[in-house]
Amino acid sequence: MARDGTETRTRLLMEAERLFAEVGVWQAATGDIVRSAGQRNASALTYHFGSRQGALDAILAEHGNPVDQRRGELLSNLQGAPTTDTPAVRDLVSTLVRPMTAVLDDPRGRRYVRIIAQLSDRFPAWRDAPPGVDQTHLERALNLLEGVATGDGPAAREARLLAMIQLMTVSLAARAGEMEHRRPRLDSTAYERHLVDVLTGVLTAPST
Repeated sequence: MARDGTETRTRLLMEAERLFAEVGVWQAATGDIVRSAGQRNASALTYHFGSRQGALDAILAEHGNPVDQRRGELLSNLQGAPTTDTPAVRDLVSTLVRPMTAVLDDPRGRRYVRIIAQLSDRFPAWRDAPPGVDQTHLERALNLLEGVATGDGPAAREARLLAMIQLMTVSLAARAGEMEHRRPRLDSTAYERHLVDVLTGVLTAPST
C-alpha cells in the first residue's frame, strides 16, 4: 500500500477507535469517522477495512495481540509446578487481569477496554477469535479456569466463566472512564488486587 494510503488507514483506525469508545461501536456513524480522519471520500472506511466490523477487528488485533503475548508470558511463569498440577485459580485469574490493567495507563488502552466492554454478545463464543486476533493464551487460560470453576456440571461452570468475563470487562471500562475524569479512589496496584479477588470469588464461590 502506498505511503499516503497507509497514513489514511492509520487515521481512519484512530478515529474509529476514538468514536467507538466515546459514542459506541454500533452508534458511531461511519461518516463521522471518515470526516474526523480528514477524508472526503465517503467510502474511505469501506475501502481500507471492508466494513465497520473490519475496522473493529483491526482495532481488536492491534491492542489484543500484544495483550495476549503478555498473557502468554505470565502463563509460562506458572509452569514451575509439575505439569499434572493446575495453577491456583487466583494465579490464573491474574494472568487475565494484569495485561489488561497495564493498558489503562495509555489513553488508547483505555479506549480499547471501553470497546471490549461493548462486545458482551460475543463473550459466549470466546473460542472464536475475530480475524487477525491472536487469543491463543486467552483461550488457554479460560479453558483452565472453566475446568476449575465451581458449579454442578459443565453448563454451570461455563456460566461462572462468562460472568467472570462480563464483570472483568465492565470493571475495566468503568476504571478507564474514572481515570479520564477524576483521580481513582484505588491506586493501580490496589485496583488490580481487588479485581483479581472479586473475579476469583465469582469462579469459586460455593454453589447453593
